[in-house]
Amino acid sequence: MANIDYSSTELMIINSARLLRDGDVVFVGVGLPNLACNLAQRTHAPNLQMIYEAGVIGARPERLPLSIGDPTLVSGAASVCSMYDIFTLYLQRGNVDVGFLGGAQIDKFGNINATVIGDYAKPKTRLPGSGGSREIAAWANRCYIITPHQKRRFPEKVDFQTSAGFLGGHGERARLNLRGKGPQAVVTDIGILQPDETGELVLSAVHPGRTIEEAAANTGWNLKCDACKKVTDLPTEKEIRILRQDLDPEGIYLK
Repeated sequence: MANIDYSSTELMIINSARLLRDGDVVFVGVGLPNLACNLAQRTHAPNLQMIYEAGVIGARPERLPLSIGDPTLVSGAASVCSMYDIFTLYLQRGNVDVGFLGGAQIDKFGNINATVIGDYAKPKTRLPGSGGSREIAAWANRCYIITPHQKRRFPEKVDFQTSAGFLGGHGERARLNLRGKGPQAVVTDIGILQPDETGELVLSAVHPGRTIEEAAANTGWNLKCDACKKVTDLPTEKEIRILRQDLDPEGIYLK
């Protein structure tokens, strides 16, 4: 196979898309999760059912939607309902297989911060906030997270807990009656982190050309790497073509 040029962002999106299974019902977040889900639907998971927070079920957009309220989501959708119905009749009832999320900070137990950096009362940076991510993290049957692998993004403990991962460790979700299984993978531009039996995120795979040492150096806690025995597969020409030509030809996310 000829060498394929790809960016770290494309590698991250492609490996996120590969986690999805054909037939999954996915609550899609904006930004990179949006690209990953639409890529999966156009490749190995044609029966993927995408749900958007604004009230669209079974979305099959002809172009990349730029937000959860983009009009392109309605065309070809299975159903359009209220935001209330999306959260109560679908998410809270256990009808959503996957919640696909991002975040400014992810800590060692997969908790997400999308609210503030620094002290809440006097933050260094105020972020967009939860949106629906707190409910998605609590109730989706499993969650995936996508974010660049930088030390500032992976503190040992988040500055503000916007969305629940495993909270303080495995077992706390069940104690608080959070039905979903929590984050099952965090995909970065260096590799993939997955929870161990305690709920702590450990390195399970690295991408081609990246190293275990890079992952450890860019993590704010003592990242366990003993379980890392895998190198992810290279992107295919088809995956790159769909990303660049069909989904994001203007380079809104891929620039």
